[in-house]
Amino acid sequence: MAVKIRLKRMGAKKSPFYRIVVADSRSPRDGRIIEEIGTYNPVAQPAQIAIKEELALKWLQDGAKPSDTVRNLFSTQGILEKFHNAKHSK
Repeated sequence: MAVKIRLKRMGAKKSPFYRIVVADSRSPRDGRIIEEIGTYNPVAQPAQIAIKEELALKWLQDGAKPSDTVRNLFSTQGILEKFHNAKHSK
């Protein structure tokens, strides 16, 4: 089963709010998820990002592939750098 870390759209029309979720790559965008690991609100100024770091690192170590947008969010929060350092410190 290919697992992805991606965004699940919530909120009203013209007012998007996203949850960062871990899901099977075959499930629909807003369909069944495995676990929720954070939130992202692009409408707020500045954009609000809340990610559970330990869960994100656990899923990355287990082989979950982040989408392009989630990869950008992780890099701004420093999660990808921590994952890279942990991976190469062994």
